[in-house]
Amino acid sequence: MNAWFGLIAVSVLFLLAMVGVQSFGLQTLFGVVIPYAAIAIFLVGVVVKVVGWARSPVPFRIPTTSGQQKSLKWIPWSYFDNPATTLGVLGRMALEVLFFRSLFRNTEMSLKSGPKLVHGPSKWLWAGAMAFHWCMLVILLRHLRFFSEPVPWFVGVITTLDGFFQIGLPVIYLTSAGFAAGLLYLLVRRLWIPQVRYISLLADYFPLFLLIGIATTGILLRHFVKTDLESVKGLTLGLLTLSPVVPAGAHYLFYVHVFFICVLFAYFPFSKLMHMAGVFLSPTRNLANNNRAVRHINPWNAPVKVHTYAEYEDEFRERMIEAGIPVEKT
Repeated sequence: MNAWFGLIAVSVLFLLAMVGVQSFGLQTLFGVVIPYAAIAIFLVGVVVKVVGWARSPVPFRIPTTSGQQKSLKWIPWSYFDNPATTLGVLGRMALEVLFFRSLFRNTEMSLKSGPKLVHGPSKWLWAGAMAFHWCMLVILLRHLRFFSEPVPWFVGVITTLDGFFQIGLPVIYLTSAGFAAGLLYLLVRRLWIPQVRYISLLADYFPLFLLIGIATTGILLRHFVKTDLESVKGLTLGLLTLSPVVPAGAHYLFYVHVFFICVLFAYFPFSKLMHMAGVFLSPTRNLANNNRAVRHINPWNAPVKVHTYAEYEDEFRERMIEAGIPVEKT
């Protein structure tokens, strides 16, 4: 049911943009007003979320470890899996952000005949996540040509490498195919595996269908629908310079594509997608595990009146002696 609700929600968004542009001529609403509102919600929401996380107290060092902690010199320790230095933390964060190291090390368990519980590697999820995230990054960099004039040199290099095989005309980019394939794998995995389907919520399916909608409309606009790229670039540059010009005669799929992106931006700060920023502020990742070398005292501990054992014995010495409890002072 959660999957159906997510699909229905994205379908309703599609119909809103299509009908609004085709029947009511709301190009300015979907091309100018909604993008500005989405950007504002995105920026304010992300800043509020990040500031809230940054202000949360972390009294103790609680890094997640998966290797030997640094101790005696003759005991080998895991420099990245259990870092004890700032440089080690930076290396661990880089491996996590760029290559999803923890997901690569992930294992899955299954019940075989016997019955027998078997643990094994889970690399397909890592491969699907890597394909999806890296392809999305390259696609975002490629789209910088619509938001800059002159176009940065590295955008041309990325575009050339992405279309290296020169498949079709216009060229089919490898990242477009990888992005769509990664999204479909993540969706099929949620629907196919009973355990994953059981714990999947609407908040898991909605962004997946929304991203699939963005990928589908983008591919249609590039390969099947005639789009005036100059007028599109005029709109995007106009949005940046606060002087947007709505492109005349643009196909409704263009506004659907923009509307989907705006919904994703507005939804981003309130969703699980915020893990993009949260990974940098997670105390389980960004702290060095030097508990054996440095004593960490909770700075938020309120002063409390303590009752030492000597004071306790002074108060109850006679009763302790009568009960036969040994005391330090007679």
